[in-house]
Amino acid sequence: MNNISDTVSVILCGVGGQGILLGSEITSVAAIEAGFDTKTNEVHGMAQRGGSVLGQIRYGKKVNSPLIASGEAAALASFEAAEAIRYAQFLRPGGLAVVSTQKIVPVTVSTGASKYPDDIEALLRKVFPRLCIIDAAGLAVKSGNIKAANTVILGALSTGLELPVDAWKRAIEKSVKPKFVELNICAFEEGRKAALAAQ
Repeated sequence: MNNISDTVSVILCGVGGQGILLGSEITSVAAIEAGFDTKTNEVHGMAQRGGSVLGQIRYGKKVNSPLIASGEAAALASFEAAEAIRYAQFLRPGGLAVVSTQKIVPVTVSTGASKYPDDIEALLRKVFPRLCIIDAAGLAVKSGNIKAANTVILGALSTGLELPVDAWKRAIEKSVKPKFVELNICAFEEGRKAALAAQ
């Protein structure tokens, strides 16, 4: 077990259908595998309808609540580019933001009720001083299946958290169906490699 006295908080966000529930489960199990007490909330949002989704994970020696206060998260992983902006307030100063380049236009934009940011990458760089932008979908395809984009993001996220790589891999083995384990571990490694190369 790592010698972390404080509780570590992690935010996962995106839109429904991007695998945030599985991402939260893998992150939680990785922390448990590393020997930490872990709490996670039910994933909030319209997970089934393509709406905004938020997952919160906290781990440490003893964790009382899964809820993360504003400015408390050590890392934020966003599976969709603009969703990172929506939940930026949770990230602490100096915290790592891992953001997928994938853009999913919400219903509010397609109906004309709101507008998707024009230059999302420039906005992300302005909001997050410590930013890792990653082509999660492209790396997932390279790994064998675009559906593994969530595991690519977790690989990138792992570079900002003090959890052993082996704990993440054991978590993937425990959280996905056996026939998809190899694919997801490959996707995780691709995300990790891309993030380390970008730092």
